[in-house]
This record gives sequence, C-alpha cells and structure tokens, in this order.
Amino acid sequence: MLRDLIVTGKLPMLDRLRGELDSVEILRSVPGIGRVQAARLHHDLGIDHLEDLEAAAHDGRLATVAGFGEKRIAGIIDSLASRLGRVRYPASIPPDEVPVEELLDIDREYREAAAAGKLRRIAPRRFNPKGQAWLPILHTQRGDRHYTALFSNTARAHDLGRTNDWVVIYWDGGPGERQCTVVTDRQGALRGWRVVRGRETECARYYGCHGAPYGAGLASEPLHAT
Repeated sequence: MLRDLIVTGKLPMLDRLRGELDSVEILRSVPGIGRVQAARLHHDLGIDHLEDLEAAAHDGRLATVAGFGEKRIAGIIDSLASRLGRVRYPASIPPDEVPVEELLDIDREYREAAAAGKLRRIAPRRFNPKGQAWLPILHTQRGDRHYTALFSNTARAHDLGRTNDWVVIYWDGGPGERQCTVVTDRQGALRGWRVVRGRETECARYYGCHGAPYGAGLASEPLHAT
C-alpha cells in the first residue's frame, strides 16, 4: 500500500470507498476475467463491484454469460473468497485471522454511532446522482489494527434494500488489506443475528447457540431513500 501511495498519490482502499475505480478495471483484477469479459459483465449484468460478481457467481447469472463455464466460475469464486475474506474455517482459526467477536464489535460500534449521527458522512460517487453526503464512515482501532467501516454501497445492496444493513469492514492484516461484510442473517438458525459472511459457524459459536430469537438485531430504518 505504501508503494501505491508513493507512485500514485492514492491508496486503493480509499479509491474504492469513494467509487473512483472504474468498474471494468475492478472486474479485470480478478484472475480469469479479461477486458472484454469485464465490460460484458458490467454492461449486460450490471456488475460493477467484487461483491456483485460474487453474488452473480453463486446465483447462476454468471453461468449465463458466454465464456464462463463451470471450471472458470469455480476459479472466480475461489479467488473472491480469498480477496473478500469469505474463507470458512470449520475447526481451528489461523493465528493471523481476526476473531469474529472483534469484527462484530466493530460492526456494533459503527451501527450505533451511525444511528446516533456521530459519524462524518461522505458522498459516494456511485448510485448517488444528487451528490448527497449520506454514507457514514467510521475509523477505529483495535490494538495495532486500524479499521474502516461503512454501509455497503453496491448495486446488490441497493436492489435488496440492504444499504442500511450490510456493513463492509476494511483493515490491514496478514499479507495486506483485508475486507469482510457483516449482515443480519435472514434465514436459518442465526436468523435475526449479525453474522460475518463466510464465518457463520464461528458466529454461532460466539453467540453460544445454534438457534436465535426471531427478529433479534434487525436493522433500523434506512438512512436515505434509494
């Protein structure tokens, strides 16, 4: 990240938060996707973010695009799982993995501060034609880890009305910048509870149960009209 700052004067993470990276270039950064394919995904499926691509790979939309066979899609899913922090750990947790309780605490701090109007709000360039500063952003610290948290401003989050629910958390750790998304689970044993995507088993252990009261922890009213 220091090299990027020195060479370009910008940090990639901040570019993403401000929506300044071209969608096609973002998609091209995924192994197995070239410029032509990235443009097709962006224009035909409306995919402009790695989280959108991940959803399309899982829900079958990616398979409808010419050139995306089962093997290529599997490779894309594997690559995104690593980049977006979706790796599941069924038993032990690697020593450099951030505990889910810490991520859930960041999520709690962010949502409480956002609801109380204590956070600075930024004006994202994506899905914000009026240029309104509606997106609360949190910078906080846990030990030697610096976190940045904000609501998801992706096409998928807007389509599903989850812009006030999905919280994306960034931090520096391990080989470089890391990222995860915390959401309110809408089905299954953890319905109504906040969970870190891809680490539901650890969240269940953290909550100390495999069943959850319905409606617990559901998000508040949207911060803005989408």
